[in-house]
Amino acid sequence: MRLILAILLPWLQFFTIGRPFAGIICLVLQITIIGWIPAALWSVYALGQYKTDKKIAKAVAAQQRTDHT
Repeated sequence: MRLILAILLPWLQFFTIGRPFAGIICLVLQITIIGWIPAALWSVYALGQYKTDKKIAKAVAAQQRTDHT
């Protein structure tokens, strides 16, 4: 769902991942038709980074739980 949002409304996707300042910048970029493509690419890239960060945080938390036992 977020991937579709990243392509169709790139600026809004930044708000869903907790990056409102980037969302505002992306909205300004998206206002121009030419800027839509870079905005969508940036949004998809940021979404990938967000998912990677979540996976790393989950792995670190799991590792910390096993270290304490």
